[in-house]
Amino acid sequence: MSAASRVPLSVVVAVAAASLLSACTSGGASGGGGDTNFVMGKDGISTVEKGKRAAAPDLSGKTIDGKQLDVAAYKGKVVVLNVWGSWCSPCRAEAPGFQKVYQDLQADGVQFVGLNTRDTKARNAVAFDEQYGITYPSLYDPTGKLMLRFKKGTLNPQAIPSTLVIDREGKIAARSLAALSEDKLRKMISPVVAEK
Repeated sequence: MSAASRVPLSVVVAVAAASLLSACTSGGASGGGGDTNFVMGKDGISTVEKGKRAAAPDLSGKTIDGKQLDVAAYKGKVVVLNVWGSWCSPCRAEAPGFQKVYQDLQADGVQFVGLNTRDTKARNAVAFDEQYGITYPSLYDPTGKLMLRFKKGTLNPQAIPSTLVIDREGKIAARSLAALSEDKLRKMISPVVAEK
């Protein structure tokens, strides 16, 4: 092998090593990369320490029933943001538990907000809420524009349902990129509600 043929091999090795190293520090491929400070727990829920949290982006617009909603109006409350679609089987499975937890925690300063995505007709989302007795508001985001406002690595647009817990200061404290049982949802929210 001549020196000229070894150079490309060494370049390939260097590039491969750099790729492996960057994959280890990217914040997790499941969230789309980016340095988000999330630490994955054994239960599949990722959390961020209080001093290292990123602010949630502006989430405002029309709801599935045509009203105007700005999530920033809930600052001072713990906000549970659930990304869902009426077409999504796991979303249907978790909906009753989400409504129950919402009812139980409202008095503790917890506000749920849905982020409906990929429903081409708002009436499909409204029918979903009626079927499952959902009483908290949902922003209507058929094309995923609101999801794209999150810092890279926070949400994976392919992971529906996903849930974020936003602390009282408007910063993202926890996330799940999968459907949640009622118990897991409570475990995800309770440490943020307990914060002073």
